[in-house]
Amino acid sequence: MSKPTIRIHNAETNEIIDREMTDAEFAIYQAKQATLTARAEEEATKATEKAEVLAQLGITEEQAKLLLG
Repeated sequence: MSKPTIRIHNAETNEIIDREMTDAEFAIYQAKQATLTARAEEEATKATEKAEVLAQLGITEEQAKLLLG
């Protein structure tokens, strides 16, 4: 698998350099991607749990907002 590309644009000379990420840059990129994936999964889990609680209570999200707001 090839690594993602980094684009460097020198605004003064208008030179554009596209290059493959170094090993260190790629490791940081992978760590960030793992963090973003974990956050998205956590948010999805929370949304599912919230929907389950609302269903158990027999109320809609709008009704819950009215009660809590």
